[in-house]
Amino acid sequence: MIKHSDINDSRLRQLIRAKEINFGGNAKLKIYGKLSCKSGKRMKRENRVFFHSGEEAILSGYRPCGHCMRKEYLLNK
Repeated sequence: MIKHSDINDSRLRQLIRAKEINFGGNAKLKIYGKLSCKSGKRMKRENRVFFHSGEEAILSGYRPCGHCMRKEYLLNK
C-alpha cells in the first residue's frame, strides 16, 4: 500500500504506467476501487492510498467499491 501523501505526482504516474499501481482506495472508509472510478477521483489526497492488486487491498482490510466494482462488492457483502 502506498499513501498518496508519501509519493509525488510524477512518480505516481510512472508507477501507474508501469502497471505497478492498479487500484486506489480510501484509507478512512477502507474502500478500494479502479483508478478510473468517479468516486475515487473525488476523495481527498490525504485519504487516498494505492494498491498493486485487489488481493493486496483485501489483505489490508479494504472492501470493493460499490460503484466501479459492483460484482465484487456484491460478492463480499
